[in-house]
Amino acid sequence: MSPRKNLLLFTVALTVLASVFLLYTRPDFMLQMANQVWTCF
Repeated sequence: MSPRKNLLLFTVALTVLASVFLLYTRPDFMLQMANQVWTCF
């Protein structure tokens, strides 16, 4: 792969990981999302 594509993939992966980490620091939001997913079933 080209270095530019590698940099783009690394940036996207880092952004996703940072977003997940920030969501886990807000348990009320995670509980709300879990409840919304549970209501689908």
